[in-house]
Amino acid sequence: MDLTIIENVQQHGWHVVMVPEDEIGPGYAYTIGLSHTHGAPELAMFGLDVHAMHRMLNRLGAKAATGAVLADAQRHHDIVDGHQVALRSVDLRWYRTFFGRAIGFYRRPPFPVLQVAWPDVDDRFHWEEQAEERHRESQPQLWLPPREHPAGVWTTEL
Repeated sequence: MDLTIIENVQQHGWHVVMVPEDEIGPGYAYTIGLSHTHGAPELAMFGLDVHAMHRMLNRLGAKAATGAVLADAQRHHDIVDGHQVALRSVDLRWYRTFFGRAIGFYRRPPFPVLQVAWPDVDDRFHWEEQAEERHRESQPQLWLPPREHPAGVWTTEL
């Protein structure tokens, strides 16, 4: 796996790790190499089909590769058809829980990571009170320190 990551970073500028849904929880995907190759934050997405998240992360990665600056609190309208995504800075204390392969690639944190949050069909994000409970639980809130995160599927590994 490490050789595949290195080859993809060399050839494409980054690699996307896909962690499929299992009995522990929903799937997620994240990039490795954007920071190394383009000086951009790594990206992480949660709670959708891993192949769909792979495509979306590649769209954002391509923006970074062409010089776009990706930053906390940005919204992007051209990643998910008909909807926007929001970028949020990930608290460093979550890295060991979710980004082990990236830690192996970079040898140690910190490297910046942005969570790519997707909205429900009514364009509500999972941190908004109006969002349905199922949507609120579909993604973690990794900008919060782990001890402040609501208990649930995303905190069971802590």
